[in-house]
Amino acid sequence: MSIAGYAIDRPVNIWLLILLCLLGGLWALTSMGRLEDPAFTLKTAIITTEYPGATAQEVELEVTETLESAIQQMSQLDKITSKSMPGVSEITVEIQDRYQGAEITQIWDELRRKVGDSRHQLPDGAHAPVINDDFGDVFGIFYAVTAPGFSDRELLDLSRFLRRELLTVPGVAKVQTAAEQEETIYVDVSNEQLSSLGIPIQLILDTLQSENIVVSSGAISIDDQRIRLVSPPGFDTVTDIANLRIGMPGTTTQISLMDVATVSRERAEIPSHIIRFNGMQAFTLAIAAHTDANIVEVGQAVDKRLQQLSYRIPLGVELHPIYEQHKVVDEAINSFMVSLLLSVSIVVLVLCLAMGWRPGLVVGSTLLLTVMGTLFFMGVFDIEMERISLGALIIAMGMLVDNAIVVAEGMLINIRKGLSSRQAAVEAAARTQLPLLGATVIGIMAFAGIGLSPDSVGEFLFSLFAVIGISLLLSWVLAVTVTPLLGHYLLKKGGDAQDESSLYSGSFFRAYRWLLMSSLRYRTLTILLLLTLTGLSVVGFSQVKQAFFPASNTPLFFVSYYLPQGSDIRATSRDMAEVEQLVMDMQGVESVSSFIGRGASRFMLTYSPEQPNKAYGHLIVRTEHRSQIPPLMRQLREVLAERFPAADVYTEQLMFGPGGGAKIEARISGSDPQVLRQLAEQASEVFRQSPGVTDVRHDWRAMEPVIRPLFNEERARVAGVNREDLAVALAFATSGIQTGSYREGEEQIPVVVRPPEQERLKIERLSDRQIWSQAEQRYVPMLQVVSGFELVYEDALIHRRDRQRTITVQANPEIGLNTERVLAGLMPQLEAIELPAGYHLEWGGEYESSRDAQSSLGAQLPISFLVMLIISILLFGKLRQPLIVWLIVPMSLCGVTAALLITDMPFTFTALLGFLSLSGMLMKNAIVLVDEIDDRLKQSDEALLAIQQACVSRVRPVLLASVTTILGMLPLLWDAFFASMAVTIMGGLAFATLLSLIAAPVLYATLMRIPARR
Repeated sequence: MSIAGYAIDRPVNIWLLILLCLLGGLWALTSMGRLEDPAFTLKTAIITTEYPGATAQEVELEVTETLESAIQQMSQLDKITSKSMPGVSEITVEIQDRYQGAEITQIWDELRRKVGDSRHQLPDGAHAPVINDDFGDVFGIFYAVTAPGFSDRELLDLSRFLRRELLTVPGVAKVQTAAEQEETIYVDVSNEQLSSLGIPIQLILDTLQSENIVVSSGAISIDDQRIRLVSPPGFDTVTDIANLRIGMPGTTTQISLMDVATVSRERAEIPSHIIRFNGMQAFTLAIAAHTDANIVEVGQAVDKRLQQLSYRIPLGVELHPIYEQHKVVDEAINSFMVSLLLSVSIVVLVLCLAMGWRPGLVVGSTLLLTVMGTLFFMGVFDIEMERISLGALIIAMGMLVDNAIVVAEGMLINIRKGLSSRQAAVEAAARTQLPLLGATVIGIMAFAGIGLSPDSVGEFLFSLFAVIGISLLLSWVLAVTVTPLLGHYLLKKGGDAQDESSLYSGSFFRAYRWLLMSSLRYRTLTILLLLTLTGLSVVGFSQVKQAFFPASNTPLFFVSYYLPQGSDIRATSRDMAEVEQLVMDMQGVESVSSFIGRGASRFMLTYSPEQPNKAYGHLIVRTEHRSQIPPLMRQLREVLAERFPAADVYTEQLMFGPGGGAKIEARISGSDPQVLRQLAEQASEVFRQSPGVTDVRHDWRAMEPVIRPLFNEERARVAGVNREDLAVALAFATSGIQTGSYREGEEQIPVVVRPPEQERLKIERLSDRQIWSQAEQRYVPMLQVVSGFELVYEDALIHRRDRQRTITVQANPEIGLNTERVLAGLMPQLEAIELPAGYHLEWGGEYESSRDAQSSLGAQLPISFLVMLIISILLFGKLRQPLIVWLIVPMSLCGVTAALLITDMPFTFTALLGFLSLSGMLMKNAIVLVDEIDDRLKQSDEALLAIQQACVSRVRPVLLASVTTILGMLPLLWDAFFASMAVTIMGGLAFATLLSLIAAPVLYATLMRIPARR
């Protein structure tokens, strides 16, 4: 029994399938997880190691090199980059793409073992390395909290209260706060008074340290009980610190700390992190949901909880949303569902107008069931509703509707020939079900290279492959079951039977016959014309703009601000206050969030926050509409470059997909820092002289000025002073020395000993300082052990890549220009620079990201194409028919090139997806048409007539599938992510229709050597 016959004879089973699709789809719509973009694993960890007092070069050689040597033993390692700075090493480890998310935790455990085993090789004074492997956590609900007039302590209590309460919300995994102003207990001790009393600074440091530590006091057994001894508590108040007794060296005399020092509790003199929202001081509240949670539901629960807490939050406190992922996702998915519904409605309307309401209703119902059934299986397989998975439904729309159109058209023709509805359904489905199945599998395999790609792009787009696979297979199942059943109900025999010539006797069919027969008669000319058009399109495609991923729909952009390395964070904050005000005064700007000292919390997966850097400022600017972003960015680049000539300022728009950072990067690797800097300057000059290039800088930044004491070894030994004594004296004389912490509940407040302001803030008094001599038990003048001070410049940032020193020259194309075109003019000039032996140049940025993604895709495509080729051969059991199908595919580039050039759209990664979809639709049309020609040739002795009849019988299904798909793409033209893909499909399909109806029969007649005349 045929499948269609079974469906008609056992309608209850098919109605169960219909109900399953409908009800299952409704269930999925209400229960599926919702995300903005698909999740992809950031296979990155950061290892931070502090080495106080060391220069950047000492950190590189003694810490970074040691840890990198241990880490490189890991077989899973993809690349290792590092940044050595004064006093701190920062190593970034990236794992190979072939390792999936489930394996990453085990790999990080191995990383910890490798780093831990090398701990004993680090120099004395280096702290234990800290490994951050949750660097990729996304805090999608992100607020700035302002509270004018509140004290620092009240703000800290508020942040803890909000964090504690929001952690109780179901689905919330983490709550992170940042930029609460730190408090410090300062002990201001005059160096002159210490010298006059003969009290060593180390004595004060040791006394403060020992009086507030928690140590075990042991336990004693009394009868059968073991009773602990508890040491008395340390300081309870700041007054207790001031009353601390200090013994005078060599005597029994004691003095109170308040006799020689002023003890105060105040805001830290130099903050580590500053945040402002629209110019007001703020701290941020960042909330991350569990990875398997519905972000929309979690966000709504957070909103509800904040509403409940409103009566407990003091008046004057405001929570300003910087980014609310749950609202963005809800709005985006609702908008996308409207676009999807609109696309389906357009398809159904066109079908009803072209085929009549009965066949249109049959095909439209099948399409609706396919969409609902796909949603059901997405819910079953835990595929979330997000931009890519929903977009896949529209990408597959043409192939989805084509299956049902072919079967319904076959039924309609058979009924008009006089067959009963059952016979018509059985014959139409039996005739096309295998070619449609083969073509469907080929269409799925066209996307396999993307879905099976092991890199982050493949992981990002896996749901596209999965949804297309589910929807296409389901569309075939429903086309051979539901379509015949519904057609059996709705397509009834009416009127007298008609022969085939009368069925296709309209003026349109007559015009097509004439065009087809002319093309077959002058087939050589036709083939030459097609080849010429294809060749021109290949040449024209080189003029199409290329891009990796398009800019995001979200109306956000970033401003990054870098002062010279080593700048005071307070200077950065002062400049950023001016930048904030300038941006806020611009038309179209809704809000400005400022981050000084480091980047924001990772509020989007594609956002990469800057690590701590006191010379760094960052703005997140929200506009009224994304169309306002390019002119605002252009204006800011001009204004800020003129107003802040000492700073590096550049703007960046939020992008879709993996990537981010500078779009143009040239990496130069070698051993000598001085040579690297010279080469970077040459490269930077080439960048600046190249048209269309802006935001030129390199990542080693300017060298940092440092003051170096000229230590006199001989005189210091006579005075009984060593280098450590000198370092302690200088640290105390300038920034102060932390000695322990003051414990207040859960808070640990640092205690810092320093000189009064008039002593520590004047550089000219540095040489007047006194140094305690342990040998002589007295203070000696600074100039007795140092010959003076010199100002020198040294590297403050040393970058390495795969254990080689590497300097990266970075830039961006001018707004509106294409990265690839700018690079095309830039690369030959830069590669012409002669590099010394042992130095090499490589390109990064968008060029590298695109190349890696394409190479990963290229590694998978041969397997996909091999499967597609095998299926096409198995379908026909011959070689020439599959050859015809494959020869048509490259010709579709004609319509793609024309459409992209006319609309000035770039060929993005999503456009590549559209081209693959186009190829699948084109091959499906060609397979069904060639199969129809084969079948007609078996029944007719006149080959040309058989070809003509086969093509005429397919003209309406092909045109309907093309028109419905093209019109169904219209809603996507206004979506930034899918616009270039929609243009690719629309333009390509318009020309591909001609290919299917003209090129395929001409190639068939040529390869089969069918005479041009009957």
